[in-house]
Amino acid sequence: MSNEQLLQSVNRQVANWTVLYVKLHNYHWYVKGPHFFTLHAKFEELYDEAGLVVDEFAERMLALGGKPVGTMKECLELSSIEEASGKEKEEEMVRTLKDDFSKIADEIQQGIELAQEIDDEGTADMLLAVKKNLRKHIWMFTAYLGD
Repeated sequence: MSNEQLLQSVNRQVANWTVLYVKLHNYHWYVKGPHFFTLHAKFEELYDEAGLVVDEFAERMLALGGKPVGTMKECLELSSIEEASGKEKEEEMVRTLKDDFSKIADEIQQGIELAQEIDDEGTADMLLAVKKNLRKHIWMFTAYLGD
């Protein structure tokens, strides 16, 4: 396993979290319905968290000698998740986020394994902390949806 594979994995997360950051703003601005107050506040909390995660991942990449993606075009090309369509209803927003967070958590697990293989405990710990938060959010989304 190489440092380059780990950098690629973390860079995908920079892209994912950048797309997620914009998607969460879209949802925050355009949510409508009986759960407006709850979801409007939750989406703001999540985009604040996403902004911190993007910065943490990008700075970790730079510390490891990598170059994080820095444009929306690059992020959309590299991301595993899609941007918002702008037409989602409130339940669809939550379901989409649950699916996105699940996909990201699985990819982060792969990154953790790559980091562990090259004895990069700092990156592994950073990824594990983010994965832990994602799992908590997935549980909450699942409860909200009644799944």
